[in-house]
Amino acid sequence: MKTQDETTERRGRSPRILLYTRAVIAATAAVQLLLVGAASAVEAEQEAEMSDPPAATSGDELGRETPRGAVRGYLDACRDGDYEKAAQFLDLDQIEGDGPTLARQLRIVLSRTLWIDVEELSADPEGRFDDRLPAYRERVGTIETRKGKTEVLLQRAEREDGVYIWRFAGVTIAKIPDLWGEFGYGWLERLLPEFFIEFELLSVALWQWIALLVLVLLVAIASWLVTVALVWLLRPLVRRTETPIDDLLIERGAGPIRLILAVAIFRAALLPLGLEVEIVEFAAGVLGVVFVLAVAWLLIRAIDILAERIEQRLVERGQDSATAAVPPGRKAVKAIIAALAFVAILDKFGVSVTALVAGLGVGGIAVALAAQKTIENLFGGVTLYGDRPVRVGDFCKFGDKIGTVEEIGIRSTRVRTLDRTVVTIPNAEFSNLQLENFAQRDRMRLFATIGVRYETTPDQLRYILVQVRKLLYAHERVTAEPARIRFVGFGAYSLDLELFAYVDTEDWNEFLGIREDIFLRIMDIVESSGTGFAFPSQTLYLGKDDAPAPERAEAVAEEVARWRERDEVFLPSFPAEQIAALENTIRFPAEGSPDHRKAP
Repeated sequence: MKTQDETTERRGRSPRILLYTRAVIAATAAVQLLLVGAASAVEAEQEAEMSDPPAATSGDELGRETPRGAVRGYLDACRDGDYEKAAQFLDLDQIEGDGPTLARQLRIVLSRTLWIDVEELSADPEGRFDDRLPAYRERVGTIETRKGKTEVLLQRAEREDGVYIWRFAGVTIAKIPDLWGEFGYGWLERLLPEFFIEFELLSVALWQWIALLVLVLLVAIASWLVTVALVWLLRPLVRRTETPIDDLLIERGAGPIRLILAVAIFRAALLPLGLEVEIVEFAAGVLGVVFVLAVAWLLIRAIDILAERIEQRLVERGQDSATAAVPPGRKAVKAIIAALAFVAILDKFGVSVTALVAGLGVGGIAVALAAQKTIENLFGGVTLYGDRPVRVGDFCKFGDKIGTVEEIGIRSTRVRTLDRTVVTIPNAEFSNLQLENFAQRDRMRLFATIGVRYETTPDQLRYILVQVRKLLYAHERVTAEPARIRFVGFGAYSLDLELFAYVDTEDWNEFLGIREDIFLRIMDIVESSGTGFAFPSQTLYLGKDDAPAPERAEAVAEEVARWRERDEVFLPSFPAEQIAALENTIRFPAEGSPDHRKAP
């Protein structure tokens, strides 16, 4: 038929599932044998025999009329330990030797070297015609030996009564001694008592069970020693690096690394035990699953270490709000690793993962379409964490609302407004809004339009402009540049002066206090100039309007005249030395306040 590797490749994955199922059923039967007793085991065996289709016995009492029947009958006889019966499936006409011994040796050689799928053998009495063999020959498989390939063949011959039967060919039987010398028990058969070799449980000899237990103990010790040696060798190297990630990986990755080494050592040490092909394949599948789980365990440990390091770096940079995005990201990566490990385990059990991945892809598209808004909000949250236009605790304006950010979640952001209500905005919508972050201001703007009465004389106006500028330059909480006040126009009922300056504070409440102080001082300046503030009014009243105080106006005119004589009418701008001389000469808060400090 084919070699073991060729057979495995041609059959695909489905026979492996059948193998695992049979192994599980056999294990269950063994437990029942130990707990219930020999009677239950015999009953289970009878049920198993009844489940197999009966061999055709119309022409041959052993069912050797077809290649499938011949091989099945031989294997059943060997499984029952009836090698006298099994010898009847061998063509011993031209062979010298003990038939039962040859039958036993052939069974052991086949179990160690060849995986025979009886269902793939021909059920036609004539056999196959597409195997390029003579019509009387049928190939069961090919064994790889040190000397080359040895084919296991069946041969069809006519009995004395005219019935044609299939038996293992004499050319194959003649090679059994050589095969036994290479794949047999060898010195173990001479050393161990026959009971240790002949007694089998789940197709595994007693000496092999003992060897497996010893091997598990030795592998555990060896993997622990190798892991300790690796850690001892790598620790001085990782200490030389600046990043602590490799140190943590060596410390926390010892467990999964030890498990990976144990799997590798056990897989290599399993070959000399000479277990049956089915057992070796089953053990390889189980070891493959353990290896996948160990690798996933190691990757998850690495993800935890990396996430902790990222959180630590964010805290060191003062980006505490961004740390909220680390746990969801860590869980998402772990979920991806778990999904990949699950797919790999299914592949080890022989499940076709191509159709599964395609189905998951289609299902993923459907889920993505159904959860479009949720995914959009998720990416909106990632954008907020990445760009950080606002942080938790920032006072900001979003849309037509103002409030303090209390929480930036995965799906939505919560803001407490000035009305003390909490507004929840989806992240996708919030990230697309025009956000004005008041908490990021380094200083606050002071802006006002001051209107004085039309009766104000030009000199009074000059007096107000100069005095207010002196106020702005002298105030310790107002930045001198670009502080200004300008006469900007003639309003409907006032002469308009535009005040512009920056207050050196980031706190809104403090800004209100400073602005209040400046406005009060401006009121003092306007009052001392002899004029007044204009106000819109449509009240019609009859009476003589009080003119501005003439004595104050005269005093202001004299003051401005003295300025002219000394060239101190600093309009349209103040000289730099005057600004430097005036800077920080007015203390805040004003005199009379408990916090007032005398100017030096």
